[in-house]
Amino acid sequence: MPDDRKTRILIIDDDIGFLDLLRIHLSAAGYAVQVAEDGVTGGRALLAQPPDLIVSDVNMPFLDGFELLSLMRSDTSIASIPVILLSGRSDGDTMAKAVELGAADFLTKPVTRDQLLESVEACLARAKKGPRTPPDYGSTPPV
Repeated sequence: MPDDRKTRILIIDDDIGFLDLLRIHLSAAGYAVQVAEDGVTGGRALLAQPPDLIVSDVNMPFLDGFELLSLMRSDTSIASIPVILLSGRSDGDTMAKAVELGAADFLTKPVTRDQLLESVEACLARAKKGPRTPPDYGSTPPV
């Protein structure tokens, strides 16, 4: 990592084995990784110390990935944190909901190491560029 400060990633998944696998892959790639075993615990971790990126399962008890993402997007202090959603379901409705809620990416389980790292790197690169804003034309609209 070029920065002195490691990029922080929060992984939220109720499948402990899969959670541990994601943690190993991301830690080996040089990221500072924090884990949570459900959406409520993940939400608390997120609010305590906002990460640079979140990788979250969709289907979890207590608070699922969609609910967590929806709550995040309504809070301006954390709304811009990119979220990669993971699910074993790849149907159109699930993917459409992920897009509608503003997920940075959607990956279908099982996820390979390369898919994970490629998605994380792309989402972090987009986040560094910042939100796209329309050009400032001042008080005169373009002709």
